[in-house]
Amino acid sequence: MTRLTVDAAVVGGGLIGTWTALFLAKRGRKVALLDKGYIGAQSSGVNFGNLRLQGRHPAQYPLSMRAQALWEDLENLIGDRCEFDPTGHLYCAYDDKETEALHHYAEVSEANGLAIERLDGAALAKRFPWISGKAVAATYSPRDATANPRLVSPAVARAAKALGATIIENCRVQEIVARGGSFELRTETELTIDCGQVVNSAGAWGAQIAADFGETAPTFPAGPPQFVTEPLPYFLRPSVQTIDGTVIARQIPRGNVILTGYPRTASDPVANKAPVPPFKTLAGMRHLTALIPKLQHAHVIRVWSGIEAYLPDMIPIIGPSATTPGLIHAFGFCGHGFQIGPGVGLCLSEMIIDGTTPTPLGAFSIERFRGDVAASEKFRKELTRCRSFSRNCEICA
Repeated sequence: MTRLTVDAAVVGGGLIGTWTALFLAKRGRKVALLDKGYIGAQSSGVNFGNLRLQGRHPAQYPLSMRAQALWEDLENLIGDRCEFDPTGHLYCAYDDKETEALHHYAEVSEANGLAIERLDGAALAKRFPWISGKAVAATYSPRDATANPRLVSPAVARAAKALGATIIENCRVQEIVARGGSFELRTETELTIDCGQVVNSAGAWGAQIAADFGETAPTFPAGPPQFVTEPLPYFLRPSVQTIDGTVIARQIPRGNVILTGYPRTASDPVANKAPVPPFKTLAGMRHLTALIPKLQHAHVIRVWSGIEAYLPDMIPIIGPSATTPGLIHAFGFCGHGFQIGPGVGLCLSEMIIDGTTPTPLGAFSIERFRGDVAASEKFRKELTRCRSFSRNCEICA
């Protein structure tokens, strides 16, 4: 048996965990980052790669804007740009009701310091002539960006390791025992870690860790189906999204178009499976070509998905455990964790070292689930559509 003593142990090697380890190491803390598989192999590495600022939950904006500043300084922070690209983000509405929602999102964004350009049908057609007339209005945010999710978490982990962090892959944590102000982590590899603080950034598996300490987090596992086309002539500069979520698309400089969209597909965190039913691919391409007819002859060459955790109010859990001093939770990011990841890691490092963070995180406390938390309209719609749309897949059958 091997024993390791550190200041903090971070469980889960996705974007949240790697950024937390990096910022702790930057401030001289001895930190161990553990993952049951490989760094960034779960949802952090298979998501769409959108650094979207438009349309976020109002409570997320202070965190989101802080995170975007870190993304914009990515190369200085970790020595790798990870294909970060300030593409801008075009948010499209199909009817008057969606246009009203679009303008509401824009007002919230502007109240939090984001510059938004409003485009009606004629202005939209002139500015982006490849958008079909189905879109009657749009807003454009030039600060929104994209990055390559397959590259980011491993690059952040390498930077953390260079600062002294211990990175341990293929090491599943079997048990975390609280011992009066300290913790003992027991793993399947017979490694035992002693530490003063634990960060639960285990993604879709984070709720189980919380449950081990008597805390409730009603997560629903699902995966965002992703598709990529053959390389095509480059024309799609901004990432493009529809209010109804059926289209979320971007084109990389090599020419491939990456597409995702709602509804998500059911996934199985126990079997570690996130299938993409073929009919979902066909439906996604139909939605895409209805918005961007220029892509009607594009060929999909690969599909994939991941396992994400969703909560009824569609905002994450970030903050101290309500039952166990020294334990901090950061999971259930509802598909929004990629953009805010660096900000979360920085805030968690401040909470651990300074005892507090200047970024307001009260809305994300796990204590909100001690009572009834109303499911958001988006969650109810997504859950219903996911189960209905996935009725023929092997998980939902």
